[in-house]
Amino acid sequence: MAACIAGACPPPVPPSFLAMRSARDRIMKHAMTPKKNPLKLNALQLKTLTVLQQLARVPHYAVQDDETGEVLIRAFPQPHGNHFHCGDALVMSKDATGLKNPNVWSALERKGLARSMFPSAIALSPKGLAYDTGLADQILHRSDH
Repeated sequence: MAACIAGACPPPVPPSFLAMRSARDRIMKHAMTPKKNPLKLNALQLKTLTVLQQLARVPHYAVQDDETGEVLIRAFPQPHGNHFHCGDALVMSKDATGLKNPNVWSALERKGLARSMFPSAIALSPKGLAYDTGLADQILHRSDH
């Protein structure tokens, strides 16, 4: 409640105005928050893209095209047991099933994140390299030593 100054009090704020302001604030907050997964990738596509982004960082598996900014992943690690090593990360095989799924590669291509040459290679676009999947901490297991 606003304080009265020299006996003059401001008029009360109508409840409808407060409701409008509250709705506007919620809309503005939502509009300013970056949207997670704006391309609406499904869980398998997100996991696969996360693994591909990690593979793109490892020179043994990938090479960058400086002209286009694409990174061509031309080799894939072979799992041993229930996991495989990918640079400084360990990836569980169950999180990488999309690496052998042509439908996942096609979806990533349709969304402009990659160029598929299934099953031998895939080129991640700059957009695919930069896409925040939000899963790296869950899928890429790194040693703390």
